[in-house]
Amino acid sequence: MQQELLFDERTASLKNTAWWLYIFHAAGFFLSLGLFSVIPLFINYLRRGEAAGTFVYSHHSWQIRSFWWYVFWMTAGMLCFATIVGIPLAWLIWTFAWLWKAYRLLKGWLDLNNNKAMPG
Repeated sequence: MQQELLFDERTASLKNTAWWLYIFHAAGFFLSLGLFSVIPLFINYLRRGEAAGTFVYSHHSWQIRSFWWYVFWMTAGMLCFATIVGIPLAWLIWTFAWLWKAYRLLKGWLDLNNNKAMPG
């Protein structure tokens, strides 16, 4: 019984950290288009190992993958923007990337609140 209680407290603490990281990723996303998300990303890498064996581990991985794919798509948009012909395509890529990242943050946050692991 005591071991279950400790596991629940540990999981609750890990979940709380991941919850705040979603908030910080979202704040960085909305306030700086993701530039300030480097700080919570660093914390994701540091804290992910502590969450091994819990559903929270998948949320750290989800946030890390979301960050790096967002960087990839924003960079692809910048490369398109560098050519005059690619400007409309760049805006299309950036819009897609922004909507996709907003979806990932919202889905992850909601699933974390429902104690669900993220896929992948």
